[in-house]
Amino acid sequence: MGIRGLMSFVEDHSNDFFTDLKLRDTKIVIDGYALFHRLCFNSNLELRYGGDYDAFSDVVQKFFESLFACNICPYVVLDGGCDISDKKLTTLKDRAREKIQTAHSLSVGGGGYVCPLLIREVFIQVLVRLQVCFVQCFSEADRDIMTLANHWDCPVLSSDSDFCIFDLKTGFCPLNSFQWRNINTFKGTKNCYIPAKCFSLDAFCHHFSNMNRTLLPLFAVLCGNDHINLPIMEKFLSKVRLPVGTTSSKGRRHHRVLGLLNWLSHFADPCEALDNVLNYLPKKDRESVKELLCCSMKEYQQSQAKLQDFFQYGTYVCPDALNLGLPEWILVALAKGQLPPFISDALVLRRTILHTQVENMQRPNAHRVSQPIRQIIYGLLLSAAPHQRDAAWQALPPQPVAFREVERIHRNITTSVVDAVELLRDRSDLSTFTEGVHFLKAGIGRGAGT
Repeated sequence: MGIRGLMSFVEDHSNDFFTDLKLRDTKIVIDGYALFHRLCFNSNLELRYGGDYDAFSDVVQKFFESLFACNICPYVVLDGGCDISDKKLTTLKDRAREKIQTAHSLSVGGGGYVCPLLIREVFIQVLVRLQVCFVQCFSEADRDIMTLANHWDCPVLSSDSDFCIFDLKTGFCPLNSFQWRNINTFKGTKNCYIPAKCFSLDAFCHHFSNMNRTLLPLFAVLCGNDHINLPIMEKFLSKVRLPVGTTSSKGRRHHRVLGLLNWLSHFADPCEALDNVLNYLPKKDRESVKELLCCSMKEYQQSQAKLQDFFQYGTYVCPDALNLGLPEWILVALAKGQLPPFISDALVLRRTILHTQVENMQRPNAHRVSQPIRQIIYGLLLSAAPHQRDAAWQALPPQPVAFREVERIHRNITTSVVDAVELLRDRSDLSTFTEGVHFLKAGIGRGAGT
């Protein structure tokens, strides 16, 4: 997640870029994806045999109890489905391949970290039980997290280096320095606090010749983030002479980070810097690269979603979701975490990515067993959102609608095409009753392998 090498770079300079906090009596916006991964991977849980869910549940509960003890009010924001533009598909496939290799290592007694299949579901169950406020965004949550934190003027808790780029009013607290297991009290009182560190964007920019902070989104896309990985940018990086400046303790790993930041610090604003970047590229490529870079830089602007309205009134308005015309009951169930991101991916993209799990890599993946269930779910979703059907569904004679599933085959990935299965007309209309939510959730959680 985030910008390659940036998080380790700023942590190497923690004395320069971070301030110490004694966190209590505040709201905090939590990156749910980062949190449940952190708690899963840093709590000595068993990851080889399908999931140590009881122990994980206990860890999650203790985490939030630590917050409550310090009068910290958490608001958890979870990622939803893939972006409707599908611009991160290459990144997602690369991560799927990496997880398969890690899962293979675990399956033969080696090391590594792969979340058990139902970790996210258990995490949400604990949130519900503890009455922790949470929302599941329609797609990626980073911009919504930033917008909500700035609205409430409170810090963000995450491990994603993208939050070093966002212009956060109250700052970003990395999870690895958030000492929730080490609650302290103020001297002479019973008031508890959690020791933490907060990233200072002002200190970061000051370190690089008082660089204009509006240049940071351009730095992110040039350095390489989840949204952009243009081979042609390597041509720019090979031609421009990046001033490294101070030597990083990680050596070559941070060469690009240091070089780009020092180089960008010489420009007054993003327009001047971007024009300079384009001058290093062939003329025929400049316009298309400029358009892509500018589009990617917009990912660091505030979002239009107002999560504060969801937490106050229970209404979640996402322009992208509304433009798709999805039924309201599906949007509400997604926002409340009653349906997984699998649903929006299936409806919007006609594609799902089946999660990697620890298993025998020489045999067919275990998701194959539940494929008939998923095919019925695809048919139910098309019935619930009839505008998502295409001409093939309505053709005579009827033709099934195809969905793509990205799945493991041995130690690599492949994309399989499966057909939606339509139930009898009088039994397949979920738009008229809310029990459909519970049916879909049960089918996915128990057998759909998502």
